[in-house]
Amino acid sequence: MSDFHDFLRRQFAHVAIGEFKPGKFTEAQQLYEQAVSSYGHGFKAAYLLQEPGTDRGISIIFWESADDMDSHQTQARHQEILKKMAPLFAHSPDTGFYDLVYERHPDSVAQPEGLPV
Repeated sequence: MSDFHDFLRRQFAHVAIGEFKPGKFTEAQQLYEQAVSSYGHGFKAAYLLQEPGTDRGISIIFWESADDMDSHQTQARHQEILKKMAPLFAHSPDTGFYDLVYERHPDSVAQPEGLPV
């Protein structure tokens, strides 16, 4: 029965789409990594994507609940890092909060004998 209850529990994602000033993506990435490393309860995963050859990117951070996300965003450490990151943006990022409604991981596929794994 716990599998069914796990199925009913959805994760939430905070998504930010933005662009940094020319040459500032690496510095922003370092600050992003610091912020994410400070997350604890309710944090599930974080992804930072960069459009090749640009300073545009997408951040996706998964949480167990909106309350978990909110509690981390109000912490002093998080606010301090955001203050350092803000001047690196070319303009304010677009942000949103989403429910994860579908997730699929690759199936384990057995390799035919004789083929490298």
